[in-house]
Amino acid sequence: MPTVHVFARDHINTDEIIPARHLTTDVESELAKYAMEDYDKDFVRRVQPGDIIVAGADFGCGSSREHAVWALRGAGVAAVIAPNFARIYYRNSINNGFLALECDGIVEAFQDGDPADLDLKGGTITNTRTGQSLTFVPVPQFALDVQQAGGWLEYMKANDQAALEAESLNAHSTQAGHGHPGQEEQHA
Repeated sequence: MPTVHVFARDHINTDEIIPARHLTTDVESELAKYAMEDYDKDFVRRVQPGDIIVAGADFGCGSSREHAVWALRGAGVAAVIAPNFARIYYRNSINNGFLALECDGIVEAFQDGDPADLDLKGGTITNTRTGQSLTFVPVPQFALDVQQAGGWLEYMKANDQAALEAESLNAHSTQAGHGHPGQEEQHA
């Protein structure tokens, strides 16, 4: 059962997740050694594979760097759950197959070291110490598919490029437009 590491402060930025002085590599196992170093020097000694970070609002604000995702994933963190995320951190998480889950009231529901049960299909996280269960914003299937593949590049490699292009060109939102390339207008 994963352990929760609570970083309750809002606006934890990417420099706190992985300090800029350690951006000399893109190797996750190297970056992992310094994850959350400027916020909590002992974090990397406590975290175990599959653990979860619970954080305050606007997690991952600041500089756009995939290293912030790589460092946490390299340290074994399975997911970060916060009320909301900085937009670029959220997108970097999806692109790298890392779970960034939005959940109101999450910081108040856990104490550092609590055990948790994360149910992605059910959309819940339960504090097994207290029994309190919270529902998080559902993860879009596309993001789950990218996560299961191990990231956007791996997802693209695993899927036929032509099928992906056809899927995006035939989306419901493009079928209703007038003069859409490749579609003839129907006259009555």
